[in-house]
Amino acid sequence: MNEKRFDLTDRLEDFAASIILVYDQKPMSYAGDYLAKQLIRSSCSSALNYGEVLGAGTEKDKINKLRIVLKELRESLRNLNIQTKAKLMPIDSLNVFKDENDQLIRIIVTRIKNIN
Repeated sequence: MNEKRFDLTDRLEDFAASIILVYDQKPMSYAGDYLAKQLIRSSCSSALNYGEVLGAGTEKDKINKLRIVLKELRESLRNLNIQTKAKLMPIDSLNVFKDENDQLIRIIVTRIKNIN
C-alpha cells in the first residue's frame, strides 16, 4: 500500500508555491498585479506562520498562532473571490485555488477546536 502521509506544513507550502508559480508567469493589469501580490503575501504568510505554530510553547500560544494562519487563509480566499468576480484569471485556475484554500481553512478551524 502506497499511502501518502498527510503533512499540513507541506500542504500550506505547496498552496503558497502554486500561487507564486501561476502569478509569476502572467502579465497583469494594475488590479491583477495588486491582487496577485497581496495573494502571494497572504498565502505565504499562512505557511510561514504555521511554522510558528509548530514552535509554540503553550496551548494558548498555539491557538493564537493558528488564528493568524486562519486570518491569512481567509484573506487569501477573499482575494480569490474578488479575482473570480473581476474575471482576472481563468475560472478553472481560481476554482482549484479556492477549493484548496477552503480545505485548508477547514483543517485549521478543526485544529483550533481540537486544542480547546
